[in-house]
Amino acid sequence: MSMAVFSSLADGVSVEENRKKCKPAGRRRIFVQTDTGCVLAMDLDRDDNAHTVKRRLQICLNVPVEGSSLIFGDKVLKNDLSAIQNHSPLLLSRMHRSSSSPCLSPTGKDFQQGDQSGPIEILCQCKSLAKIKQLVEEIIEGMKIGVDPLPVSGGLGGAYYFRNNNGVNVAIVKPTDEEPFAPNNPKGLVGKALGQPGLKHSVRVGETGFREVAAYILDYDHFANVPPTALVKISHSIFNTNSVDAKILKSKKIVSKIASCQQFIPHDFDASDHGTSNFPVASVHRIGILDIRILNTDRHGGNILVRELKAFGRFGEVEIFPIDHGLCLPENLEDPYFEWIHWPQASIPFSKEELEYIEKLDPYKDSEMLRRQLPMIREACLRVLILCTTFLKKASTFGLCLSEIGEMMTREFHTGVEEPSELEFVCLKAKRLISEMEALSPKDDAEENDVFQFDMDCKELSQDSSTNSCMIQPPLQSGFGDSIEEEEEEEVKGKRQGERMAAKMPNVSKLSMSLENTALYEKPKYLKSSGHKTAGEQLASSVTFVEFSDMNDEKWALFLDKFQELLYPTFSQWKSVTLAQKQNQRLGTSCQF
Repeated sequence: MSMAVFSSLADGVSVEENRKKCKPAGRRRIFVQTDTGCVLAMDLDRDDNAHTVKRRLQICLNVPVEGSSLIFGDKVLKNDLSAIQNHSPLLLSRMHRSSSSPCLSPTGKDFQQGDQSGPIEILCQCKSLAKIKQLVEEIIEGMKIGVDPLPVSGGLGGAYYFRNNNGVNVAIVKPTDEEPFAPNNPKGLVGKALGQPGLKHSVRVGETGFREVAAYILDYDHFANVPPTALVKISHSIFNTNSVDAKILKSKKIVSKIASCQQFIPHDFDASDHGTSNFPVASVHRIGILDIRILNTDRHGGNILVRELKAFGRFGEVEIFPIDHGLCLPENLEDPYFEWIHWPQASIPFSKEELEYIEKLDPYKDSEMLRRQLPMIREACLRVLILCTTFLKKASTFGLCLSEIGEMMTREFHTGVEEPSELEFVCLKAKRLISEMEALSPKDDAEENDVFQFDMDCKELSQDSSTNSCMIQPPLQSGFGDSIEEEEEEEVKGKRQGERMAAKMPNVSKLSMSLENTALYEKPKYLKSSGHKTAGEQLASSVTFVEFSDMNDEKWALFLDKFQELLYPTFSQWKSVTLAQKQNQRLGTSCQF
């Protein structure tokens, strides 16, 4: 392996530290990634702009830049780069068209601005930077003496174990352009550019890396045991490139990637390989609290590492670590997947310490912190964080346990039918109330374009449905003793009434239902073409019932107020119905012979 990339490393001093000593004031370092995965690090002066960045990309990476735009989170950068923070990643995308296509003729200065960085650089700001720096130094020491990383065989995306100078695994690195469906995925799951919808419709390809970091940042005081994680720019020849250039493949050229870098946790097995009965109650609760806050859509057993505590006679005791948070914080409410939801530990009430931890959580401060440390994060992801943390705080105050909160956030799947979760249904109710308020308020023509749209994504719904599968159907007021024929009759009436309601849209003032007369726990049903949802399908993209991107800041604040007003009545009604259903099940079981 070529060692030229390490020639600029001084003994005991990183390239980043050397650069800081001689870096002129006012300069910023950025990392630009093309939508095919190529990465270039560059230093910007005060007067550099988007055209400067494109010129250097064209020269150094030989990539076409005409008709492309620089993307920074939710923002499409026109030309001014003054808002870009130091050590931020940008995406060069051809999905967005620039307003102008200037001549990008190179200058002498541009030819000198090649990527001269070291093997690893830390992107953005990060908490516990000392731990991350120590991890990076261990990786570099191993790379300097020729200890190559090992590719991870499992999983759907590219991942690599990086080792120290003793050959011991110290980190797992996941390049963003090797995610499922990304251009350089080594498992054959390709076909999308960075920035397009991925495994989950609300999680874009190439954006799982910063979500891994977000989960670590939000894990205050190492409460849930998330391993130290950072977003890095890393260079090595082991990385996969789906290039048809035989010369590149043959020479094993060193390539640079933007990737998540997480400390490797030595473990004995994962939760899918072992019974969960001896998992500590506190540990399960802490992982569950984190999963609820970040709306984790991928908490299966393989994402919980288990380490046996064999020292000091602690036979049978284990320590558990949550990993793989790339599918958390979606841009819209998705169906979460909580493996722990049926574990007995999740039905035990929260402890006093856990309730105090939840009470101290401030979703608004969390959002501001993520904006500072991960400036590329999308605003819709932060709204999901605020909503789910608020739901957790209110539910725990009401007295719900972890499993109950998880159930209220999880959708139910029947044969060909998908229902919104209790959480989603409350959101739909809150949005409807806002619509009623707006319908009653006169608006002039200038405001017409800003009218709130009660909108749901119906692209994945069944094509064979004869009724409007996106309409909100009224709750069915049928008792437990009703016959099947009566229930079917009521359901037909409900559908017809729902059609009449949909036909009257947007006259939403006629849809007014008071809290006293609304059974919030009875949810409308939505046909879904995929049918049953099996355990292996938890990653499949699902219907979007509630979107937050259609609300400006003013409507978002109003929505949160209405949302919180609805929560306690919802908890009370859901709890009473759940108890009645359990009692009915016990009575039905006792009558069987």
